[in-house]
Amino acid sequence: MPHPSTPYRGIFPVVPTTFHEDGTLDLASQKRAIDFMIDAGVDGLAILANFSEQFSLADDERELLTRTALEHVAGRVPVIVTTSHYASQVCAERSRRAQDMGAAMVMVMPPYHGATFRVPEAGIAEFYARVSDAIDIPIMVQDAPASGTVLSAAFLAKLAREVEHVSYFKIETAGAAAKLRELIRLGGDAIEGPWDGEEAITLLADLHAGATGSMTGGGFPDGIRPIIEAFRTGDADAAFTLYQRWLPLINHENRQAGMLAAKALMKEGGVIACDAPRHPLPPMHPETRRELLDIARRLDPLVLRWGH
Repeated sequence: MPHPSTPYRGIFPVVPTTFHEDGTLDLASQKRAIDFMIDAGVDGLAILANFSEQFSLADDERELLTRTALEHVAGRVPVIVTTSHYASQVCAERSRRAQDMGAAMVMVMPPYHGATFRVPEAGIAEFYARVSDAIDIPIMVQDAPASGTVLSAAFLAKLAREVEHVSYFKIETAGAAAKLRELIRLGGDAIEGPWDGEEAITLLADLHAGATGSMTGGGFPDGIRPIIEAFRTGDADAAFTLYQRWLPLINHENRQAGMLAAKALMKEGGVIACDAPRHPLPPMHPETRRELLDIARRLDPLVLRWGH
């Protein structure tokens, strides 16, 4: 699949992975979550990300979820599939299978394991080169603190110039806007997609720095997309006002409720049947949930009405 003629941009939220109370996959809720998110006006979707609890999934479940999601989306929007793995060969094979199933892009963290197993820059560059050689679709480098791997803007720009399919970057480190600005300066045309993440907590600063996409939580894309659209059309005042309006909910997700926020909102709105995480991830505290829903109700996002 060749790269699209225009870069992917806009809002590509993370689809949460839905479980039954007993921890097994709930594919019916999974499909409803996808339908809700598309109805909420996403530009695309991301599956199997960290906010999808990807680290708690078995390999055969990843395969099933990828196939289920891509078949259910059926080309309505492009889908980014996270294929991160420590081993170059495993990541390359996962990426190839995702492409063959219809992924528009793969998102890959640098190779790491636990708190101390790290790979030097030359090895990271070779890792991405081997993944790139296995596929024909873009690779998004996920630059996140979870990997414990420092990726300088200069190194990321070098990857973009030298590794064929590395062209998108999700920057969610401290000082994301400054890093995006430097990445764009150093990488030039090789940077097809400078994106932010981290639930859009730094969205406005990142847009000012040149971000063209955002990978957010999945609960309220209808609130965040208009911020990006207003900014893109040059209406900075509208972008600021909208961001100001939605920031309490963005902040509560980013700092309090975390990866369970989207599922809590989806369950409340009748989108999914169960919002439990997979053990040993603890469930959301009832007070954190109550505060989340209280903030959300003031904003009236689609998620609270979609399933009723």
